[in-house]
Amino acid sequence: MSQYQSSTQDVPELHGVPRHIAIIMDGNGRWATKRRLPRVAGHAKGVDAVRATVETCARKGVRFLTLFAFSSENWRRPADEVSVLMRLFIRALQREVSSLHVNGIRLRVVGDLSPFEPKLRELIAQAERRTAHNPGMTLTIAANYGGRWDILQAMRAMLSDRPDLAAQPQQIEEAHLSPYLAMAYAPEPDLFIRTGGEQRISNFLLWQLAYTELHFTDTFWPDFGADAIEAALVSYGQRERRFGRTSAQLAGQKA
Repeated sequence: MSQYQSSTQDVPELHGVPRHIAIIMDGNGRWATKRRLPRVAGHAKGVDAVRATVETCARKGVRFLTLFAFSSENWRRPADEVSVLMRLFIRALQREVSSLHVNGIRLRVVGDLSPFEPKLRELIAQAERRTAHNPGMTLTIAANYGGRWDILQAMRAMLSDRPDLAAQPQQIEEAHLSPYLAMAYAPEPDLFIRTGGEQRISNFLLWQLAYTELHFTDTFWPDFGADAIEAALVSYGQRERRFGRTSAQLAGQKA
C-alpha cells in the first residue's frame, strides 16, 4: 500500500523543491516542421531534452520525475511516426539505462504495455530490474498511458481483490482505490509542466493532478533545457499552495 496520502484527504508536506515533477513533452513535431525537417527528427532531438531534464532534476534534488512519452491516444498518429517512436524508445533504453544505473536513478515504466512488441517489453523489464534498488531519483516513463485507463484498471484490480466492495459500493473510499493506481509508489506531483504552448492535461495523471501546480510554456520540448526548468521552479516557488485552506491560515502557520 502507498505511503503517500491523497491531497484531497491530507495536506502533504511541502518543500521548496518539488518532490515530484510531471511533464508532458510536447512540440517535437512542430519543432521539426518549423525547421523544415521531418517530424521524426523532432522526436529524435527530444531524447536530448530528456537527458538534460533528468540530469537537472536529479541535481536539484527532485525525488520523482514523470515524463509522458506516449499516450493511449497517440496510436491515432500516422503508422510510420508511431513506428519511429517505438524504435526511439528501444534505442533510448539500450543507450541510457547504464547511465541511469551508474547515477543511482531508478527507472519505472507505467501504462498498458501489452500492445508493445516483445523486445520492447523485455527491455523495459530488464531496465526496471537493473535499477530497482537505486537510491536516487525515480524516473517514470508513462507509455501507452491514459489517466482514464489508470482509474479503470485500478477499479478493476481493487474489485478483483475486494469483491465485498462490489456488493457494498458505498463503502469504497479513496484509500481503497489509490494503492491500485499505476503510480501508487510516488507522491502526487507538486509541479506539472507542459511544453509546446498547449494548455491542457490531455488525459495525463487525472487522479494525481488534483492539487498540482500547473506550468505551461511555449518552448518546444527539444529546446527545453536547464534554463527552462529553472524558470518553472521559480514559478513554482511563487505559488501559494493552500489545499483548501485560506491565506490567513497559512500566514498563521508561518508566524
